[in-house]
Amino acid sequence: MKMMPASEFALQREVEYGSEEQNERVKSIIESVRREGDAALKRFAQQFDKTTVDELRVSDAEIEAAYAKVDESFLTAIREAADNVRRFHEKQMRSSWMDLQPDGSILGQVIRPLRRVGLYVPGGKAAYPSSVLMNAIPAQVAGVPEIVMVTPPATAGVEGIDPHILVAAAEAGVKEIYRVGGAQAVAALAYGTESIPAADKIVGPGNIYVALAKRYVFGAVDIDSIAGPSEIVVLADESAEPAYVAADLLSQAEHDEMASAILITPSQTLAEAVQAEVARQLETLPKRDIASQSIRDYGAILTVASLEEGVRAVNRLAPEHLEIIVKEPFQYLSAIENAGAIFLGPYSSEPVGDYFAGPNHVLPTNGTARFSSPLNVDDFMKKSSVIYYSKEALFKNGDKIIALARHEGLEAHARAIQIRLEKEGDSRG
Repeated sequence: MKMMPASEFALQREVEYGSEEQNERVKSIIESVRREGDAALKRFAQQFDKTTVDELRVSDAEIEAAYAKVDESFLTAIREAADNVRRFHEKQMRSSWMDLQPDGSILGQVIRPLRRVGLYVPGGKAAYPSSVLMNAIPAQVAGVPEIVMVTPPATAGVEGIDPHILVAAAEAGVKEIYRVGGAQAVAALAYGTESIPAADKIVGPGNIYVALAKRYVFGAVDIDSIAGPSEIVVLADESAEPAYVAADLLSQAEHDEMASAILITPSQTLAEAVQAEVARQLETLPKRDIASQSIRDYGAILTVASLEEGVRAVNRLAPEHLEIIVKEPFQYLSAIENAGAIFLGPYSSEPVGDYFAGPNHVLPTNGTARFSSPLNVDDFMKKSSVIYYSKEALFKNGDKIIALARHEGLEAHARAIQIRLEKEGDSRG
């Protein structure tokens, strides 16, 4: 794991826009689904997933049968995790409001949930039931009446949907599930087919084809984000346990070869100890090849003169996950401007947030924590402004509105106000 001064480091990872061939392939798939509907979905299942799909919708009986295929320990854990996620997101709820003005006008905002949300759950290299909770539960808390899930008909190359995914979906309140994946699933959610009604928003991670498809359909529907590779920054001082820091860095490095794991520290002793510990722990890591490449290409130990300089480096990197393992972690919390999720202290290991604590693990990547936030209840709500202008208010402010409209060259705007002032001029006070 390379070591250098923080001032010399820049994390350079291009946003993935796909090759020309990949983009053309995605466009072709999406247009096929728009033209042919269910027939295209079934054909692509055979072509890409090597499986025959007769019935796209997963039956209630299949969902119920999935419970018999998971361990009791998993069921207990997923239920407790779901409860934690639900309680956390319930605190994010906001209410509509109205404000009565002295002149009788009423201004306000109506907040209501989206009608239908589509959740994409990948089934390529592995199954991630935790992501089902993190995407579905905020939508459920927001009050979205229709939450639909799509997932490939084969998981990790094995025909059939992983039962853990089906159980997680059921525990998160998702009952409408379809066995379709890839760009074709995104197209179905965006435009609808005979079996799958169109959604208003699509959320959830996926491979490059899913990401490109989400970008392609944006505008026809809303999307959450185009997620990049995972990343973690650990800001630590000499009080940190090197084995903990190394383990947490590797917890992100094992995601994929482009994941980034970075330690920032003013302690040379800690830096050298973590460097050695990462090498030692890699020896027995099942995903050693992936994690090793991630560490080699995008990992680093950055040395700084002080924790204050370390905080400046953190804000420049704007990491998805930030762990602060120092003597007084809360002392630095207010100085952190850019981070998706902040983990304080030696026992707040990043997997605590990934799986169980309650905050959402769908976080901004590629430095986008500078301007975006974790997935939350607001992502599943829409807001409408409410304006009730009284006659008194219109006559008081009408001339000002007219002046602004004419300044912008919009005479019809001005006349829409002027006609009211002229017709009811005798009422002006």
